Amino acid sequence: MTLLDIENLTIKLRKHGVEATLVESLSYEVEAGETLAIVGESGSGKSLSSLAVMGLLAEDLHITSGSIRFDGVDLLELPSEEMRKRRGRDISMVFQEPMTSLNPVRTIGSQITESIEENMGLSGAEARARAVALLQEVGVSDAEQRMRQYPHHFSGGMRQRVMIAIALAAEPKLIIADEPTTALDVTIQAQILDLMARICRDHGTALILITHNLGVVARYARRVNVMYGGRIVESGLARALYYAPRHPYTQGLLRSVPRLDRPRSEPLEPIAGNPVDPFARITGCRFHPRCPHAQAVCTTTVPAFDGQVACHFPLSDETREAS
Repeated sequence: MTLLDIENLTIKLRKHGVEATLVESLSYEVEAGETLAIVGESGSGKSLSSLAVMGLLAEDLHITSGSIRFDGVDLLELPSEEMRKRRGRDISMVFQEPMTSLNPVRTIGSQITESIEENMGLSGAEARARAVALLQEVGVSDAEQRMRQYPHHFSGGMRQRVMIAIALAAEPKLIIADEPTTALDVTIQAQILDLMARICRDHGTALILITHNLGVVARYARRVNVMYGGRIVESGLARALYYAPRHPYTQGLLRSVPRLDRPRSEPLEPIAGNPVDPFARITGCRFHPRCPHAQAVCTTTVPAFDGQVACHFPLSDETREAS
């Protein structure tokens, strides 16, 4: 069953009389209970499109077209008060940096119980008991004592566990995790991602995992959307995309990730050039200035997305081996 259906979403920035398209004609679906990864470099539109789902876009950002249907209801048509009620209750978000998301002058317990009281209607001892249970579920020991502490008493990994507990407070149908392991060391990253995967599986919760790391995708996601310049350039099952990328950008992302199945002496291959400037007037495919396979048509005509790839010359087994 389709839980989230985004269709032809376009987001523009208007500032000082200048307009830039940051997300263009974005369409994808998330099924109930599945994990979908959205990958791409910074500025590709990953986080921005997810903030649009949450109704948290900044004032200078405008949705100019498209729809965001959640459980059959277009979120863009809801009054702000109704959208606020759905946020946290039906859809929750785990942000990149928990230290800036948690209130430094309020106890951890008060921040978790606030979400429980707001979204579940519980209060007092009931809300506190659920908060303690949530902390225990996400692996925070001595939960009763930790409820009385402040964010600065917690390590980065433990703060992220608290953010996951807050996201789970009202048992939402969808959790959006925006680079949830940023600034954490590799061991803690694995712990957090394993925790999120287990919790979503146990609760039947759908998960959108936003990341720039395709190595993460291979283990945790069922499907993957690859974004570049505000558009989806490739989409498919994670395993197939990982072993046989069709878009040169996806291939570039994979080659820039360290892999254990390659010789240690083999150097990483960064993608040449810089990410696309949304204010730049680029005709044709937005990736063509950086693409080793670009031809004349790529500079003049935007490639159509056929549900799998948006490329005039998608990679085949032969072209992958040759490159």
